[in-house]
Amino acid sequence: MIFSPFERLVAMRYLRARRQEGFISVISWFSLIGIALGVATLIVVMSVMNGFRQELFQRVIGLNGHMNLYAMQGPLDTYQPLIDRIAKVPDVLALAPTVEAQALITHEGAASGAYVRGMSAEAIRNRPTIANHIAQGSLNDFGDNAIAIGVRMAQRLDLRTGDTLTLISPVSKSTIFGAAPRLRGYKIAAIFDVGMFEYDNNFIFMPLEAAQIFFSTGSGVSALELFVRDPQNLRKVRSDIVAAIGPEQQQPIRLVDWQQNNSSFFTALQVERNVMFLILTMIILVAAFNIISSLIMLVKDKGRDIAILRTMGATRGMIMRIFFLNGSFIGVVGTSSGLALGLFIARHIEGLRQLVQAITHTDPFAADVYFLTHMPSVVDWVDVTRIVVMALALSFLATLYPSWRAAKLDPVEALRYE
Repeated sequence: MIFSPFERLVAMRYLRARRQEGFISVISWFSLIGIALGVATLIVVMSVMNGFRQELFQRVIGLNGHMNLYAMQGPLDTYQPLIDRIAKVPDVLALAPTVEAQALITHEGAASGAYVRGMSAEAIRNRPTIANHIAQGSLNDFGDNAIAIGVRMAQRLDLRTGDTLTLISPVSKSTIFGAAPRLRGYKIAAIFDVGMFEYDNNFIFMPLEAAQIFFSTGSGVSALELFVRDPQNLRKVRSDIVAAIGPEQQQPIRLVDWQQNNSSFFTALQVERNVMFLILTMIILVAAFNIISSLIMLVKDKGRDIAILRTMGATRGMIMRIFFLNGSFIGVVGTSSGLALGLFIARHIEGLRQLVQAITHTDPFAADVYFLTHMPSVVDWVDVTRIVVMALALSFLATLYPSWRAAKLDPVEALRYE
């Protein structure tokens, strides 16, 4: 739509309200601020939700593997031939045998539960999620009877590298006095901080051989962790892995991928994201209705001016474009302001959280509630474009009816009652 200089001049003149039009101007400003806040809020919320999903995805698959092979009953025995066959699948990058079990941990009278994972020293050093987030100690000392624990567990039990942590196994051993719990002390070689509360507070990594001895699995393991080239697309590689297992595998096993293990969690996150988008869109919708009301009041107030413009030769199309431009200006400026504000907050959300925490002396983003130790934010330009287009479309649609009313105004009737 092309606007003439005259139409732009009149439209901008109507935006500058006179004293008797102050209330109309206030409604217009509220409409502009409402659109700006709606756009900014949507951008920030979508960015934080995207950040949550990305951070959780990276940490979950970085610590647990993309796929896992479990024995249907008991430990997985004679797994080396199985590793050799699966390793030939082109899209499989790495395999790691692991022993997983729960245990009770004690230190200086304090006790709590923990999830213990036994894996080789090479496997844990090649896992960036852990190796790149060592807060104390070194993974070079990981081995024999040395373990790695999370930073939250260390803070909770007042542990440091070099201290000894006692583990009590749920598998008892037989003695002449009956069944007795199996317990042993392990030296802490490293303390990791992966930034996810559940793992930093509850996980312990220990050498594979030590875990096999402590949990009495013999030469067997609990599972085989698989890492593939494209964890987002597992259908093809899954069928290739099943074919590689083949009929040679005597012990019944099952293959579980990260999507199956975390399907309910990620599905809930996606549903919450969609619901938040719909709810926050209502802010922009309310602002669009404010545009309608302010333009209708402006058309009513400018009835005499419209009639004079019509008698001077202005066409209905010109009148309609004047009021369309008037309302569209509110939408464009409000959307642009909201875009700039939303991108600024999304880019600096963690710094703003720390500022609020320092001022209020409260933690608005508790790690034990939100799983992560920092507030993530990832700006998705597809989401940003969709939000901006939606805000502009609602703003433009809101101007159509008042503009049509202004163009349909009969100049004779308007001047008769002046």
